[in-house]
Amino acid sequence: MTIRAGIINVTGFAGLEAARLLNSHPEAELVAATGRSLAGQYLGDAFPHLQAVFGKTKITETIDVDVDIILSAMPTSESAKLCAPFCNVGTKVIDIAADFRLKNAEEYKTWFGTEHPHPELLPSAVYGLPEINAEKIKKASLIANPGCYPTATILALAPAIASGVINAPIIVDAKSGISGAGRGTGGGFNYSEVNEDVSAYRIGNHNHQPEMVQELSALQKDTAEKLKISFTPHLVPMTRGIHATCYAPLNSKISQHAIDDLYSTYYEKSPFTYATTKPPHTKTTLGSNLCLVHPVIDERNDILVVSSVLDNLMKGAAGQAIQNLNLLFDLPQASGLPNTSIWP
Repeated sequence: MTIRAGIINVTGFAGLEAARLLNSHPEAELVAATGRSLAGQYLGDAFPHLQAVFGKTKITETIDVDVDIILSAMPTSESAKLCAPFCNVGTKVIDIAADFRLKNAEEYKTWFGTEHPHPELLPSAVYGLPEINAEKIKKASLIANPGCYPTATILALAPAIASGVINAPIIVDAKSGISGAGRGTGGGFNYSEVNEDVSAYRIGNHNHQPEMVQELSALQKDTAEKLKISFTPHLVPMTRGIHATCYAPLNSKISQHAIDDLYSTYYEKSPFTYATTKPPHTKTTLGSNLCLVHPVIDERNDILVVSSVLDNLMKGAAGQAIQNLNLLFDLPQASGLPNTSIWP
């Protein structure tokens, strides 16, 4: 049986990437795609890179055909409103926005400045990070696709936190390419403003921070100790990529060999996440669903330093959504997904 997929807001970067991936998926096909400003146009005409395969796929205002799964790439707070009707009739939903990532509606209000549109759906949502929640994802019908920064950070720190090797406070210094801001973002992201420039933003107040704390806290051995993460994101002048460098105090002495073994063992069954022996570059993940992590013991200061890289539109968004789709329909996680990158 072919999985019939619909994309809400196909015209954003994540939606377009999801459409591109569905085209090469052996078991799924795109049968419906919505877009607000481009409704009525053909997807291939609006986006010529998709012309060869979606030249006759019309962008509509609503999903008006039967689908087996919905991938929503709407902005946060708008996404839940459009996902809810599908959830209520039992259609599987993957929300690429942030509406279902935080389990607490009050915390959602604190960080996003608005009431949650559908708090009744929060208990049924599963955080869609396959390396940690694969079995839960398989049994779910509503998936909260993780953010790009949290994916890189959680995968960088999960082995160390789960084994009790590190403690708080944790510092995360992360960089993102411009595509992370999305197609619909307003001023401040054109070429003349971002070229030859690096800047930090939303220091200590980014809404991905509680997502990191929530999911990493669930992995803690010592739940009595509150996990604290200081997260600073930066915008860098490249199209795609996330680079996160995470710093955490060690609980006890551990060798570099032992930490390498810990990470390689933790991810040995993952088709996309690997521990590397050299510091990874963002370009080594370009166009793939890979996440590469590199743990290093700073012996002089008793600190674990982990660098992590991924493509923010792939493992950080649409690629991870397809990985979750595969789990929902009992397919191999790598179905339809590239695990080699574009180079150079």
